[in-house]
Amino acid sequence: MSWLGFTIALLGALGYALGAALQQFEAVAQGATLRLVRRPRWWIGGAISFSGACLHAVALSFAPLIIVQPISVATLVFAVPLAAWLHGRRAHRSEYLGSAAVAAGLLWLMLLVPAHNTTPSMSTNEGVGLILVVALIAAASFVSARFFTGAGKAIWMSIGAGSVTATVSTFVRVVGANFNGAWGDLLHWFALAIPLLLIAAVVLLQKSYEVGYFGIAYATVQIIDPITSITAGTVLLGEPLPTGVGQVIPALMATAILVWGTITLSRLAPDHSPKLDEVKQPVTV
Repeated sequence: MSWLGFTIALLGALGYALGAALQQFEAVAQGATLRLVRRPRWWIGGAISFSGACLHAVALSFAPLIIVQPISVATLVFAVPLAAWLHGRRAHRSEYLGSAAVAAGLLWLMLLVPAHNTTPSMSTNEGVGLILVVALIAAASFVSARFFTGAGKAIWMSIGAGSVTATVSTFVRVVGANFNGAWGDLLHWFALAIPLLLIAAVVLLQKSYEVGYFGIAYATVQIIDPITSITAGTVLLGEPLPTGVGQVIPALMATAILVWGTITLSRLAPDHSPKLDEVKQPVTV
């Protein structure tokens, strides 16, 4: 069942990457405002992302968080050049290198986490506590973003967005794994919280994309999402973390690769919309 979950998660992650690139293009051009709802391409990107998220949810019903979550990281190497193509340019070599480093480093870290496929359970108090903690993280990250510009602003906003998307995954994991075919199983506030959390995640993602640094924004979300999910899985769902001295050195090496890739992506210039570039052009007679 884990291999089935792996395959479904991979298809979902590829769809999510394509949808994210399309929505980022529109967010840069229009700003993260209600004007986006009048843009067909933004809706197309949203539909593709939603399809990817649905596949991701199905995958979480067949495999634990520690198997499903890392798969989305690999799509970073596809999403970044795709976003560059949408902006009418070729991806820089540093974008490929940075994306590959982030994906490799995070995948290595995730592979160090032992598999654990027991049915997860979470109490009401734990669920409420998770939402409150993540809400505080998201609020703090967006307040911090006000004091930064460029890549720093994108990183802080992406921290908030990634923590909320991880919360969605955690709730989906609990609801999906405990669904036994009886629709009454879905009559729980956990299931009702998922679409609300998903809407919040979409809004926060658009704000992080708006800055124009898609590579670092997408990479940060991909980093924060699985780390938060695995933390929630460990603390709330009883999923294990790696132990043993022999895993410390590989973890440090993977972290070093991850940090190098993130720094590389943060040094890239932002993408601007053609409209904004036209406004900046001097008027000639």
